[in-house]
Amino acid sequence: MRTLIVDDESLSRRIVREYLGLHSEIEIVGECANGFDAVKEITEQNPDLVFLDIQMPKLSGFEALELVDKNVSVVFVTAYDQYALKAFEVHAVDYLLKPFSQQRFDEALEHALRDISAKKHKNFHAIAAAAQPKDRIQERVLVREGSQVHVLPAETIDYVEAQDDYIRIQAGGKSFLKQQRLSELEEALDHKKFIRIHRSYILNIERMAKIELYAKDSRVVILKDGTKLNVSRAGYEKLRGLL
Repeated sequence: MRTLIVDDESLSRRIVREYLGLHSEIEIVGECANGFDAVKEITEQNPDLVFLDIQMPKLSGFEALELVDKNVSVVFVTAYDQYALKAFEVHAVDYLLKPFSQQRFDEALEHALRDISAKKHKNFHAIAAAAQPKDRIQERVLVREGSQVHVLPAETIDYVEAQDDYIRIQAGGKSFLKQQRLSELEEALDHKKFIRIHRSYILNIERMAKIELYAKDSRVVILKDGTKLNVSRAGYEKLRGLL
């Protein structure tokens, strides 16, 4: 069983490695000390199982999973986090709460191996969403291109466009394509700064230069760089409410 260990604490990685050493069916294919390396290793090593720390600097365990499009089984390893623990219970996900014993570790491993054998795969995107406080505002957007991860601070985003099952994010003079629904990102961004002006567009209102009427009941927003975006009637009412 190909297994990857991800934790920013070297002591925690060593404990997991030692506990796994008692299981001959486990092959440790790598260790990572941060979420960026985890995304790269999961993509390239294609492990069956990952022991994944949640609280890591720069990129959390949940954020790393958001960027992985492979079916992989995960045993979460975490210090106390009331939102994460509640999400795990709701979605029947096993986890290890630090500090943990060999016995508790073996139970979690056995549970994970049963799920792998039965080809049960959890919806980690739903679990990650459930683990966030409901009033949390997303301050950055993560986009993966191959094994490279782009971190886009929300304030750098000009607008976001829906493109079938993807969104195209315009930020810093560049475009980034990500597989996500526009409504999901709309819900996560700061509603005082980002407005759904059309079924296909979310606008950073700080980028808006003016609104023009180009036909009866039809308007466009003109951005400071000259870009024109269609505005629906409902989107126009939202803008009027903020301006």
